[in-house]
Amino acid sequence: MFGIGLPELLVIAVVALLVVGPDKLPGLAKSLGKGFQEFRRATDDVTESIKETLKPDDIKKEVNDFKDSLLYGKDDEKDKDKETTPKTQA
Repeated sequence: MFGIGLPELLVIAVVALLVVGPDKLPGLAKSLGKGFQEFRRATDDVTESIKETLKPDDIKKEVNDFKDSLLYGKDDEKDKDKETTPKTQA
C-alpha cells in the first residue's frame, strides 16, 4: 500500500495504543476508516468528472484535426465554407 509491511503496522498499532489508550482506540480506528472512505468516494467522484469532461475520443479527434491543419493545411470549417459558397467570376 504505502510500502508498509506487517512489522511497521505492528509498531504503529502499539504506539497508537500507548498514545491514545485502549478505551479510545476503537473509536479512533472507526473515525479513520470513515474518513478514508469519504476521501476515496470524493476522489472517485472527481476522477469520474474529469473523465467525463476530458473524453479521450474527443481529444483524439481534436488532436488529429489540429495535426491535419498543420501538416496539410486542412481546416474543416474553411473547407465547408468553400463548398457551400458559390464562386463568382469577375
